[in-house]
Amino acid sequence: MVPAIAAGAVAVLVILPLIVSYNGMVNKQASVDQSFADLDAQLQRRNDLIPNLVAAVRGALNQEQAVFGELAQARAAYSGASTPSQKFDASNQIESGLSRLLVIVENYPDLHSSANIQDLQTQLEGTENRIAQARRDYNGVVTSYNASIRRFPRSVVAGLFGFDAKPLFQATPGASAPPTVDLGNTTTIAR
Repeated sequence: MVPAIAAGAVAVLVILPLIVSYNGMVNKQASVDQSFADLDAQLQRRNDLIPNLVAAVRGALNQEQAVFGELAQARAAYSGASTPSQKFDASNQIESGLSRLLVIVENYPDLHSSANIQDLQTQLEGTENRIAQARRDYNGVVTSYNASIRRFPRSVVAGLFGFDAKPLFQATPGASAPPTVDLGNTTTIAR
């Protein structure tokens, strides 16, 4: 009787931590997925606002076709992206084109004073703030999850059940540099 109780106690001491570790990782992975979905929703909102801004600006600035083309390509890349990494890359392309477009708007007084464009800019600014917060939230959840699956003994359970590290959202190199616009040559816009 004592050996059976001892064997049962050992089994509980081994199996219970495995179950707790597994369930903890499942919860953290679900949090990562939810956080990514929140970020994705904000990125999609920005993606949906861009055509309105482009249409409002396009009427006044036919010479800025390069920026419009870049934004269209980046939006298409985002719509076709299927992995978080692809969505992050497309989002960074959208940000680059959008920042150049906003610099153009700022440098054309007629556009800058348009109520329609101001409203769209306000909506985009709000969306960009929500995106920044969603990125911070996502990166926080991913960092917690990635650290969790690397700690012992969870690392063993993670390896057994296929819990892999998730990618962090990272800005593209040079993203902190403001775009420049040469108004002497209105087609020259650099990042």
